[in-house]
Amino acid sequence: MAPPILLALAFHEFAHAAAAHRLGDNTARNEGRLTLNPIKHLDPIGTLLLFFAGFGWAKPVPVNPWNFDNPKQGMMLVSLAGPGSNLFLAIMGAILFGLLQPMGSLNYMLNFFIYINVLLAVFNMLPIPPLDGSKILAGILPGRQQWLYTLEQYGTPILFILIFLGVLRPVLKFFIYPIVGMLNSLANFVAGLPL
Repeated sequence: MAPPILLALAFHEFAHAAAAHRLGDNTARNEGRLTLNPIKHLDPIGTLLLFFAGFGWAKPVPVNPWNFDNPKQGMMLVSLAGPGSNLFLAIMGAILFGLLQPMGSLNYMLNFFIYINVLLAVFNMLPIPPLDGSKILAGILPGRQQWLYTLEQYGTPILFILIFLGVLRPVLKFFIYPIVGMLNSLANFVAGLPL
């Protein structure tokens, strides 16, 4: 489980940093976060929880939206980069699975790699502060949506309560299982190609 989790978390945070850098904000780069080195991105408690509780987090990448030409749109694009990168990794994992048709522990590792990336993509798209989905929602809705940013200070406790009450589990399953099913179909398609 460790390599897929570390790669998924590091790539997610790197994608945020790279998108911010591309849009003109060097805050993450200046703090050494424009890297795929997982040590730079890991939050000790968030990582342990991901292993033992099935959810967790990495250290958020620092972003200064006022360095963007359009702060609202910039934050939305930076926020989209994280879940988008996990979806990209899940697709690459499915293609690799189809090409290799692995057995044993490599089979388990690649399956888990696909699952954890889909989980991170879907979980982070939930429109609950401080998750990426809340900033994406703020970018889509008209106006400044200051209430979403104000809610962010209460977002983490609300998120914990929703997780521990099991409220989010059916929502996540509703999205995760169909996506994983499509990726399994992709892997089977790749496996059947005459290479």
